[in-house]
Amino acid sequence: MLRATIFILSFFVWSSVAHALTDAEVAAVEKVENYLNGIDTLQARFLQANPDGGTFEGDLFISRPGKMRLVYDPPTPMLMVADGVFLIYVDTEMNDASHINLEDTPAGLLLKENLSFTDTDVRLSRVQLGAGTVEVTTSMANDPAAGTLTLVFSDSPFELKQWRVIDAQNKEVGVTLFNARRGVKLDKSLFRYEARRADGERD
Repeated sequence: MLRATIFILSFFVWSSVAHALTDAEVAAVEKVENYLNGIDTLQARFLQANPDGGTFEGDLFISRPGKMRLVYDPPTPMLMVADGVFLIYVDTEMNDASHINLEDTPAGLLLKENLSFTDTDVRLSRVQLGAGTVEVTTSMANDPAAGTLTLVFSDSPFELKQWRVIDAQNKEVGVTLFNARRGVKLDKSLFRYEARRADGERD
């Protein structure tokens, strides 16, 4: 269960390879870039669906650039914090934390200042325009078979609704957002993680 969850934000290292886009796809990519770059803060509920059929809910907080927090509802013993440098995956039951360089994760893409899909550390592998939706898919240039990350946006209004990760075994983890609010005031302490000592106090 916990291994499946960490796929959401920490599976891929981003690389870049350009591919030809239609005019409509170019316009859609620009809308995605403008939307993400226009976020300063965002708060939403989320529903996570894992490959085994299990689901989890929780609260998402974003402060761009570089900051994010995913708080899972009890009894799920998980927490994720992006503090601007690391993505920190926390097993709250075991009081154990793993630190991953934020720039090496999909979270780093979502939280990147002045995001552009032409950046050398981002590969755009597919743009799909559907009925009222835009999907942008990224993958590793040096190992495309390793998996993909797809960002799903509603077209009207244009906003992020979901992201999906498919791993090398073709197993998918999806996170769907609900009741998203932009421009909300968020406490800076949300984006810090302090481990608990054995006596219950924070370090």
